[in-house]
Amino acid sequence: MASTLHDVYDYKLSGDEKAGPKAATDWLVRCGADVDLIKHVVEIIETMSFKGQVHRPMQTIEGKIVQDADRLDAVGAIGIARAFAFGGTQGREIFNPEIPYRENLSSTDYKNKTLQTTSLNHFYEKLFKLDGHYNTPLANKIGHQRHEFMMNYVEALLKECGASENEFARKLKHI
Repeated sequence: MASTLHDVYDYKLSGDEKAGPKAATDWLVRCGADVDLIKHVVEIIETMSFKGQVHRPMQTIEGKIVQDADRLDAVGAIGIARAFAFGGTQGREIFNPEIPYRENLSSTDYKNKTLQTTSLNHFYEKLFKLDGHYNTPLANKIGHQRHEFMMNYVEALLKECGASENEFARKLKHI
């Protein structure tokens, strides 16, 4: 249930961190779900999101699996497509060397839509940081393969945008 409901009224779209857990609770109650199941699902939904923090520990195996699956969706070829699609809906530039990426984002900064950023910065602010931080060995293996693909893609994109040869390596030093 958490895998199905975790993005319902997601804060990135709704602007309200409590909207998703409340919607999941309401739906599960209407379906006659057991109170313990509702608590379990809501706990997963409330703690699984990145929100500027790679290490958000999940307490249950179900939570770990849902968190891994959610993070794996964010990386690799599909993750690249999602990053640029979302950035486009937010009116973000793809790349602008004048807008530095935000190195150490707090949860508040990560959610702040008024701070200027680019779609490419999202790779440095979040996506590259996920490598090696999955809950299961299989997710770490898949995640690393997708990480390598994204790194190669970003390096090629920066070259095509005319970024200096060292731009990619310089930014990676800080991750």
